[in-house]
Amino acid sequence: MAKHNIVGKDGEDLAIQWLEKNGYTIIHRNWRHKNWEVDIIANKEKTLHIVEIKTRTSSYLGNPEDNLTDKKMQYLINAAEEYLYQNPQWHFLQFDLLAINIHPNGEHEYFLMEDIYL
Repeated sequence: MAKHNIVGKDGEDLAIQWLEKNGYTIIHRNWRHKNWEVDIIANKEKTLHIVEIKTRTSSYLGNPEDNLTDKKMQYLINAAEEYLYQNPQWHFLQFDLLAINIHPNGEHEYFLMEDIYL
C-alpha cells in the first residue's frame, strides 16, 4: 500500500476515535455511491455530518485543511444528495472537515472546521 494511503487510513482511524470521544455517533466509514466517497458520515444532536478527513505527517506541503478542493467539495455535495435520497429521515445536514496532523511523538493535532459549505 502506498504511503499516502496508509496515512489516510491512519487519519480516518484517528478521526473516528476523536469524533466518538467528542459525542458523534459514526454511521458509515468510506460510504460510496458511484465515484463519490464520503470519509465519515456521523450523527450528533439530530444533525447528519458529512465529514471529510485530511491528514498530514509534516507541514512541508502545507496544512491538511488546505487540501480540500472545489472538485472534492462538489463530490461531497453530490454524495450527500444521494445519501439523503436513500435516507430521507434526516432533516439537518452539515459538512465538516477534520484536519489531522500526525506527529512522530504521538501527540496529534486535530482541527475541526464545521459547516464548511455555505
